[in-house]
Amino acid sequence: MLFSVAAVCRCSLPHRAYGRKLARLQKSLHRLRETTSPLGQYLAYKDVPQYVKVVEVGPRDGLQNEKGIIPAEAKLGLIHRLADAGLPVIEATSFVSPKWVPQMADHYEVLTGIKKKAGVSYPVLTPNLKGYRAAVAAGAREVAIFGAASEGFSKNNINCSIDESLERELFHTHGLCCITSNRFQDVVDQAKEDGVRVRGYVSCVVACPYDGATDPALVARVAKKLHSMGCYEISLGDTIGVGTAGTMVRMLDAVMNEVHASILAVHCHDTYGQGLSNILASLQMGVSVVDSSVSGLGGCPYARGATGNVSTEDVVYMLHGMDIKTGVDMEKLVDAGAFINAMLGRPTASRAAAAVLAGRRAREDKQKQLQQQQQQQQQQQQQQQQQS
Repeated sequence: MLFSVAAVCRCSLPHRAYGRKLARLQKSLHRLRETTSPLGQYLAYKDVPQYVKVVEVGPRDGLQNEKGIIPAEAKLGLIHRLADAGLPVIEATSFVSPKWVPQMADHYEVLTGIKKKAGVSYPVLTPNLKGYRAAVAAGAREVAIFGAASEGFSKNNINCSIDESLERELFHTHGLCCITSNRFQDVVDQAKEDGVRVRGYVSCVVACPYDGATDPALVARVAKKLHSMGCYEISLGDTIGVGTAGTMVRMLDAVMNEVHASILAVHCHDTYGQGLSNILASLQMGVSVVDSSVSGLGGCPYARGATGNVSTEDVVYMLHGMDIKTGVDMEKLVDAGAFINAMLGRPTASRAAAAVLAGRRAREDKQKQLQQQQQQQQQQQQQQQQQS
């Protein structure tokens, strides 16, 4: 049912305020109708970018959380399908010790086995100088390092403070940690000499499983430190997926006082189903880089029932619906998700992908019915011809 602006104002406001409120609403609607984008007739978005770079983290951040070992051939099949779908950045693997992350033990085989596509970046996680050198030897041209924005997270998992963690090289996953004597700065300095780009991650930007809510000022400090070290881009991760649009905005507001929005990316886990709304809030704040995982691969080891990273299919569906360009082919993206889900033996965690696949099945069923009807009609015609 549709209501006019006047009717809404008359029902909800005192008579004296009615005229002023009606004039303001009518003026707002007039501005929306004059918007050049068709979407502007219905919605108004503030500072939303025209293009969003989608960083696909499924092959690394997603598959490293799997209990079983995924064959390198399957990982390569996924990476190649994602590249064919138009993803501009695909985080391929981690150069870490198999002792800590056995799922990434095949990192050399995976990185050297990629049939690299022009215009696509294949960054890898390198927790220390040893891992960095191994990655570069395997052909890496972009690497990633990370820090945390929570003292509790750092102290409970790596037995050091935030400042110490930035001075010491570490890798954390599944509640385990490997620390070496090398500093992050060593990796960044070596990368500069080698012409290799470095991306920085910040964990627990909204909340920590030990400290609770994270102080946005701490997030800003860590992000600024990583950027000053030489990271060209800083990805802000809601590690346990408890963020909301409100907490994301407050966090980003603090970070943007230290680091420009063009340097930032968001990495939202979807534990409470807030991933898309958090991304939308980030876009409105000026962020134009979004991390996501095909089919929602991954999970959070600190929150039982966590659904992991927000799915790339859901993100792309939302962005395309807002007339934001991504360069991603939705149908091919869904195919990539279907491929890895078949390997894992489970259905997709993406609602958008599930809807696309359901639509395909419905069309296939309809086509089969039409073919059966045609066959039946032909059989009937043949029988009638024989009888005549």
